Amino acid sequence: MTCHACGASLATTAKFCHKCGAQVGGGQAAGWRVGLPWGVAGAALGALVAVLAFRIGGSSGSGMRDAGRVEDGPLPASRIPPPDISQMSPEERATRLYNRVMILHSQGKADSAEFFLPMALQAYAMLPALDVDGRYHIGVLDLTGGDYAGALAQADSIRRAVPTHLFASMLRARALELRHDAAGARRAYADFLRNEAAERTRQRPEYAEHKDNLDAFHTQATQLAAGPARAR
Repeated sequence: MTCHACGASLATTAKFCHKCGAQVGGGQAAGWRVGLPWGVAGAALGALVAVLAFRIGGSSGSGMRDAGRVEDGPLPASRIPPPDISQMSPEERATRLYNRVMILHSQGKADSAEFFLPMALQAYAMLPALDVDGRYHIGVLDLTGGDYAGALAQADSIRRAVPTHLFASMLRARALELRHDAAGARRAYADFLRNEAAERTRQRPEYAEHKDNLDAFHTQATQLAAGPARAR
C-alpha cells in the first residue's frame, strides 16, 4: 500500500503516513473541543494533513477575508505536492491553515475551504495556550463552518479575558446573526461602537493585524445604528 499524497510505502494497517502525515483512508477527524488540545489521538498528524495542500511560501497574512463569488472549482489536494513541514511551529501551522480557509472562501471555493476547516481547528487545538487573537481565529473558523455556538463560546472567553475587547463584540454579532437573533446582534454592534474609541487607542497588536476587519465592522455597525434614524 502506498500513500496517496506522497507515494511512500505504508503498512497495510497504517492509519497515517509516517512521511508526510496524510490520513490513510477513512474520514476526517471528528472535530475540536476547547480545553482538550492533547486529547484526540492522532490530532498532531491530522493537523498536518492540511499543509499538504499548499506551499509553505503561500499567504502569510492573518486577516479574515469575506467570501467572494464562485469563480473556479475546488482545487484537488491530491494534485499538489507536499511541502517540507518539519520546520513549522504549531503556531505557524495554525495561522497558515486559518489563512488557507479564509483565502479559499474569498475565492468562492467553499468545498475546498470545508476540506481544510477541521484541520485548521485541530491545529489550534494543538496549541498549549490560546491568546485573544487565537480565540478570534477559532471563532471565525467556527462561523465559517456555521457553528455559531462555538463562535459565541470564543467570544465569551475573549470577553472574560478582556471585557471590552472588540473581537468579542465582532464574534457575538456575527454568531447571533447566524442564529437569527437580530436583537442580540444589534446589542453586540452597539457594544462594539461603545468600546471602539477607547480600545483602538490601546493599539493592541491583534487590532493592527485585523485593521481591515475592524474598519469594515465599524462601517456596518454605524450603518446599523443610523438605520432607525433614517427611517424616521
